[in-house]
Amino acid sequence: VQLVESGGGLVQPGGSLRLSCVASGLTFTDYQMSWYRQAPGKERELVATIDGISCGIIYVDSLKGRLTCWRDDVESKVYLQMSSLKPQDTAVYYCHARYRWAVRGAVYWGQGTQVTISP
Repeated sequence: VQLVESGGGLVQPGGSLRLSCVASGLTFTDYQMSWYRQAPGKERELVATIDGISCGIIYVDSLKGRLTCWRDDVESKVYLQMSSLKPQDTAVYYCHARYRWAVRGAVYWGQGTQVTISP
């Protein structure tokens, strides 16, 4: 199983960014997909669990109103689009997959993509 993120980079404050994650080696529709992030010196935190064509619950209050999420079950991809980016959004963003049909379902992580918000 592989999860491969892309789309990170250096963006000025106020800018936008779209992150992508493509999954392979699994039956994509059997997995709940989420985005996490880890800022320097902080613990990894859950950003959102993608619910069809929306972000579902957004767990980071500072990101509410600035995220668009969706999944493409044909292409086995999930997306995270962020707008009005702030320096505090700087983090490594990770794609996460959890098997949805078992309580202790298999979990997979991507390698992460660096997002840096700076003038």
